[in-house]
Amino acid sequence: MTSILNVENLVKRFGGLIATDHVSLEVKTGEIHALIGPNGAGKSTLINQLCGELTSDSGHIQLGGRDISHDSPEDRVHLGLGRTFQITSLLEDFTVRQNVGIAVQARDGGNLRIWDRVTKRRALWDEADARIADSGLASRADTLVADLSHGEKKQLELVMALAGKPRLLLLDEPMAGLGHAESQEMIGLLDSLRGHVSMLLVEHDMDAVFALADRISVLVYGQILMTGTADQIRNDPRVREAYLGGEDELC
Repeated sequence: MTSILNVENLVKRFGGLIATDHVSLEVKTGEIHALIGPNGAGKSTLINQLCGELTSDSGHIQLGGRDISHDSPEDRVHLGLGRTFQITSLLEDFTVRQNVGIAVQARDGGNLRIWDRVTKRRALWDEADARIADSGLASRADTLVADLSHGEKKQLELVMALAGKPRLLLLDEPMAGLGHAESQEMIGLLDSLRGHVSMLLVEHDMDAVFALADRISVLVYGQILMTGTADQIRNDPRVREAYLGGEDELC
C-alpha cells in the first residue's frame, strides 16, 4: 500500500520547550490513522505543522510523494490537504446550503459571489445539494447554521471539508462535545468514507478511535511512542503508563 503522508523527523520548539520532537509518521493511502496522546502531548502542534499554520524548525512533510514542508496553507489545500477543527468554523448567519456552496466555490477558485447569476452556477448548487443529501443534512439544507445542533454543525464542517475533494483529511477531535447518539452518527459517517479519502484522526474518544482506526500512533511528550493496530495499542504497557494507568480509557 502506498503512503499519502510521510512525516520525517519533524521538530517544533517554543523557546526551551520541544513540542514535537523528531516526529516521524506515515499515513497509508485509504486508511484511517488515529493519533492519540495525553493532553499536552503535542497533537495540536503537529496538526498545525502539517497544515502549514506553524513553521517547523526541521524535518520534512510529504503529501503524495511531494515535499510540502515549505508550502503555504493555501497551497497545501490545493494539493489535497483538508481539515476539520475541534471548534467548528462556520458562517453562522448563512444556511447549510450556502455554507456548502461557498466551500465548493472556494475549491474551484474565482470570486465567492455565488448568489450572482445563480442560473449560471447550477453545477455548483447541484454539487452542494448532492453533498448535503449524502451527509444526512438534507432536511436542514435551508436552515441557518446558528440554528443547528452541535452535532449537526460538526457534520456540516465535515461536508464542507469533503467539498474540497481532499486526498488526506485531518480530523481534529470530531467527537468533541457530542453526545452518545451524535458520536455514533459521526462514527458511521466517517466509516462510510473509508477507502474514499485517507484520514488522520486526532481524537480523545477511545471508543471512536478503536471503532474507526486501521492503525494508531501514540504521541507522548512530543514523540511517537508506538504505532500499531487497536489491539496492539490497547494491550501495550507503555501506552497504559502514558495514560497514567487509566485502563478505562483504553478498554
